[in-house]
Amino acid sequence: MILKIILFLLLLFLPTLTYSHNSIVNAKILHNGDQILSVPIETLILITTLTFLPSILLTMTSFTRIIIVFSLLRSALGTPYSPPNQILLGLGLILTFFIMQPTFTSIYLNAYKPFSENKINIITAFARSEKPLKNFMLNQTNSLDLALFSNLSKNKFHFINKKQNIPMYIVMPAFIISELQTAFKIGFLIFIPFLIVDLVVSSVLMSLGMMMVPPSTISLPFKLMLFVLANGWQLLIGSLAHSFY
Repeated sequence: MILKIILFLLLLFLPTLTYSHNSIVNAKILHNGDQILSVPIETLILITTLTFLPSILLTMTSFTRIIIVFSLLRSALGTPYSPPNQILLGLGLILTFFIMQPTFTSIYLNAYKPFSENKINIITAFARSEKPLKNFMLNQTNSLDLALFSNLSKNKFHFINKKQNIPMYIVMPAFIISELQTAFKIGFLIFIPFLIVDLVVSSVLMSLGMMMVPPSTISLPFKLMLFVLANGWQLLIGSLAHSFY
């Protein structure tokens, strides 16, 4: 399933290059009235999209919340270099594709598939792919954050019961702020049990007169044991996945 989603992402932004014309402004009219742009224009759109694809993956999906929670977990455990960054990034990407699978499937069925069958042009495909992505972002975005960026913009949007009318340039920053806030809330809950372990170890060392011994050195194996005995990875990943539904 992950391979199919990755393949879909590649195909989504890969225009069909079967309508080659001499003029850059040539276009072919489809039966539904849409126009297929000429190859140079489609190539320009493709290159522009691929340029912003990493940013889209980082800021418009579940990746932001996941990677921040993983980083806070590593800090709470007191292991700043373990697991390595490459492992956390890989796991974060896999979880992102897993969580975003319904959204990606909707984009594939409503945008890419009609486009690959020459039923719509690339502009219409991008417009259709925006809707499920916006729905996902709005479901995870705090209304206060939407109100903040709506008030900061020159145009005031009254989005009560009409969130779909909010433009993407307001939804995107509001979504990022909401994701950061949610990730920090989860991180706070992660820190509490490990902080208790640190306090207990520090108190024991103080009572024994071992003030020169770093408490983190003694508490690390206990925190690792606590995390393993509590099935920490299953609990954390399961909670992260459920937080999006």
